[in-house]
Amino acid sequence: MRFFPVLIAALLCASPALADKRVLRIDSLTAVQKDGAILVQAKGAVSSGGWTKPHLHLVRGDGRTVMLEFLAAPPPPGMTVIDGLVPVSATLSVRGRAVSVHVEAEDNEITSQVLK
Repeated sequence: MRFFPVLIAALLCASPALADKRVLRIDSLTAVQKDGAILVQAKGAVSSGGWTKPHLHLVRGDGRTVMLEFLAAPPPPGMTVIDGLVPVSATLSVRGRAVSVHVEAEDNEITSQVLK
């Protein structure tokens, strides 16, 4: 009997409706090389209130360019939210070196040189 609630919780966590999605847009991007890592800061917007946990997700890095996605958790279905652009921001430290950082959002993408 204890297995059933655990199974339901696992299925809810795995539900695509609750999966992180790209934020609507990215407005600014900075990348700085420091102590063997690249500190990336992104600012952007989501299309409504209720979005949580904005973060940058590493897609790949080839030693020259680091590719990231700007993601957040959307509001659950049926939640009453503010309809309008809401600002979000995220930071990420990526170990290694690169010349540029490329970040993708839903509507746009930005590439920035890594400052030293």
